[in-house]
Amino acid sequence: MELQDTTVLLTGATGGIGVALVATLVARGAHVLAVARDAARLSALARAHPAGAVTPFAADLTEAVDRAALLARVRTLVPSPSVLLLAHARPAFGLFPTQDDAELAALVETNLIAPMQLIRGLLPVLQSHPQAAVVAIGSTFGSLAFPGFSAYSACKFGLRGLIEGLGREYADTPVRFQYLAPRATNTAFNSPAVNALNHALGTRVDAPAAVAETLVRAIEHGTRRRQLGWPEALFARLNGVMPALVDRSLARQLPLIRHHAGGFASAAFQEHRHDPLAL
Repeated sequence: MELQDTTVLLTGATGGIGVALVATLVARGAHVLAVARDAARLSALARAHPAGAVTPFAADLTEAVDRAALLARVRTLVPSPSVLLLAHARPAFGLFPTQDDAELAALVETNLIAPMQLIRGLLPVLQSHPQAAVVAIGSTFGSLAFPGFSAYSACKFGLRGLIEGLGREYADTPVRFQYLAPRATNTAFNSPAVNALNHALGTRVDAPAAVAETLVRAIEHGTRRRQLGWPEALFARLNGVMPALVDRSLARQLPLIRHHAGGFASAAFQEHRHDPLAL
C-alpha cells in the first residue's frame, strides 16, 4: 500500500509507539487523524509536525458518544481514512487475584471491545476505497500468554482472533486486516515493575522509532501477520506447536515473575488508569 497522500486514523497517538508512528507516517506523506484521550498532548503532537499533517481528535474510545463523534469527524475528511491503525491499549501487569472487577472490565473494554466497535463503525468508509487496511498493533502476549499478564494476554489473543477472523470474512473485499506484534518496547506504557522484570529476565527492549519503522513497512508491504523480534518470533511459533515446551521454560521463571508481579500490580493500575491509553 502506498501511504503518500492517504489518511490514516491512528488510535493511541500520544503513546510512545504512537508518537513514533505519527512521525513515520508523516514522513511517508500520509495525513494522520491522531486519536487519544489527552487533548493537550494531542495538540502538542500536531504542532510538532508540518501544518495540516496531523489532525488531533480527543476521544475515549470506550465511550459511545466519543466514537460517534469520531466517526462524524471521519466523514468530513477528504480523503477519508483508508487505514485504521489501532495502537491504543490499557496495561495490566500483576498476579490475577489482585486484579479487581473494575480493572478487568476496563481492560477488556479498552483492549478488545472498543477495537471491535471502532472497526465495525469504520468499515463502510474503508470499503469505499479501492485499497484499505485495518491494522492492529498487538503484542507477543497475543501469541504467548505470560504469567503476570494473563488478563492482558487474553485481550491480545482476542484481538488477534478478531483480526484473523475478519481477514477471512472480508477476503474478497478491498480491506486487508493485519495483526502486527511488537515485543517489549521502551515506552512509558511499561510500569516500573514491568521494567524491573524485563531487566531481571534479560528481555530485549526495542526503541519506539525502530518499531514504528518496522510496523509502517509491514503496512506498506501488506504483511498480514508479523511478530517482531528474535527470539520472540520463535517462542510465539513454539507456543503454537509445542506449548508444553514453553510451559516448562516459563515454569522455571515463575518465582522471579511472581516476585515482580506481586508487589506492583495495584500501584501500576492506579498509575495508568487515568493516563492516555497508548502503547
